[in-house]
Amino acid sequence: MKITRIRGYLPQKLNPTFNQSDMVVTVETDAGIIGIGEGGSKDTLEQCAGMLIGEDPARIQHLWQLMYRGYFYPPGREKLHALGALDLALWDIKGKTLGVPVYELLGGLTRSYVECYSTGFPRQGSRKETARACREAGFRAFRTSVEETGDGVFHSRRMVDKTYEACREISEGVGADGDWAIDFHTRLDMADAVRLCSLLEELNPLFVEDPLRSENPGALSTFRAQVKAPIAVGEHFGDRWEINELIERQIINYTRVTLPNTGGITEFVKIAALCETHYVGMIPHFTGPIALAALVQVLATLPVPVVMEIAGAAPKTPPHLPQGCTFKDGKLWPEAHPGLGVEFDPAGAQQIMEVTERRAPVPLFQRPDGSYTNW
Repeated sequence: MKITRIRGYLPQKLNPTFNQSDMVVTVETDAGIIGIGEGGSKDTLEQCAGMLIGEDPARIQHLWQLMYRGYFYPPGREKLHALGALDLALWDIKGKTLGVPVYELLGGLTRSYVECYSTGFPRQGSRKETARACREAGFRAFRTSVEETGDGVFHSRRMVDKTYEACREISEGVGADGDWAIDFHTRLDMADAVRLCSLLEELNPLFVEDPLRSENPGALSTFRAQVKAPIAVGEHFGDRWEINELIERQIINYTRVTLPNTGGITEFVKIAALCETHYVGMIPHFTGPIALAALVQVLATLPVPVVMEIAGAAPKTPPHLPQGCTFKDGKLWPEAHPGLGVEFDPAGAQQIMEVTERRAPVPLFQRPDGSYTNW
């Protein structure tokens, strides 16, 4: 089987946040099997796609290395997003070829469903009532964020005290058997982030997300030494080389890395192995509907603690996706459909890209056994 054509499509309502792109990609083969993926932009997809034409789609690890190394310099986060979209499509092809869901290719199920949490859903008269309603809808936890003034001016010290009072209400709302979490959204400087974490510890949050800006792992190390609350970081990150230090030094308790941002399933499962080794859980950031279906396939096979973020009441069901993941009772349920278990209707999206000719201008060296090394 060979890859013959790769197309890219814009959904009717493209996510405006680039690093959570829900652009659709299809990878066609000479056997008539088509893989479906999601992510990237036109230019990054075209560069990665050109390296795949004529290749065997079954060699997923090999093709991941080809795309990652193919233009000599390691890809940045934006190109990883495109690489991840194509990687999802390759796993979809593999599952469809063998007639099994991707979770069977990864070793089978370790859990019956994936627990989820939601932010601000379903809105009621008070934070306490909203948090209680979220739990009653079946979600594992309710998530909030650092309070805002509403005028575009952020008064950090004042918002720390206001946020603590809001979280106290939320904690009462979820009850003794429920969980709640908070996203600092990297809004706070070190001193205020430490103070808020210290105030919240008595309320027992499930996790504190993105307490500081993520560019400097050393700062997170300093922060970790001053707080006891569980920390979740990683939605900004890509491959394992960006997150491994935080995992291996146990600076964080949960990763927020997601698909396709990591570079697809191929890379995500390697990060998951790092997490299992160091007793770190996984709480992926919400993503597009195809990538979410892929996350269900992967998360359902992992032994680490897992919770999935849902933006609002339920995952999006766009017109170009007549079949996606199964969500009910606040949980995501793996289904035994071949591949990723999604169906794509091109009529619901606009084609903006087509690649049929191979383009791999940088000749990679291969070791004697045929595996890739750099040029």
